[in-house]
Amino acid sequence: MSESGPHILVVDDHRDIRESLARYLRKNGLRASVAENAAQARKFLKAAAVDLVVLDIMMPGEDGLSLCRSLVESGTMPVILLTAMAEDTDRIVGLEIGADDYVTKPFNPRELLARIRAVLRRSSQVPKQRDPIEAETLAFAGWQLDVPKRLLTGEDGVAVPLSTGEFQLLIAFLKRPRMVLSRDQLLDITSGRSPAAFDRSIDNQVSRLRRKIEPDPKNPELIKTVWGGGYTFTAEVEDVLA
Repeated sequence: MSESGPHILVVDDHRDIRESLARYLRKNGLRASVAENAAQARKFLKAAAVDLVVLDIMMPGEDGLSLCRSLVESGTMPVILLTAMAEDTDRIVGLEIGADDYVTKPFNPRELLARIRAVLRRSSQVPKQRDPIEAETLAFAGWQLDVPKRLLTGEDGVAVPLSTGEFQLLIAFLKRPRMVLSRDQLLDITSGRSPAAFDRSIDNQVSRLRRKIEPDPKNPELIKTVWGGGYTFTAEVEDVLA
């Protein structure tokens, strides 16, 4: 096992999954430890430094979502969730509370390794998701968004109307500045893939939002396209104190 690579904790109640995944990660230059439930994981995390947690959602006792929420609130480390194909609701909730990514079971270990490396790379370069947004005004690039009122105003004080989809998309970006978000992740975060709540295409919503907040929508500076990855929001986001 590598003694210098990032330390990954694999939390899964299925022994064959956690042990085989840990072996694969070690073979590829990472340090890997295992825990069979949330209680064991919490005990381990108090005793050792961990860089990322791979966390199964469905576990006996305290489930993965509860542990994920605790880790996100403490801001200690990124989390990648392991979800079953049918667990759409849990997967969406996981993203809403701040999980960095998810992989559905059965998964390809090579894909999970790529996602682990991508999340570690992002977490070393950009801030974690902001705390949950409640009753606050956020400022970015000369704009102010009154979250409870869903009111977006520019430097001239003029309000810009936002559709439900545009507001949800903007909130998704403001909660995760400088993080690369795939189209699937944005759909999950904003609407749970409900066509009634969101447009057919995430790209259409991004284009509409760009027309409202970008100085030059044809050459966007705030919402950047990441080729092969999705989108990232580049502006600094600040709380506006009352």
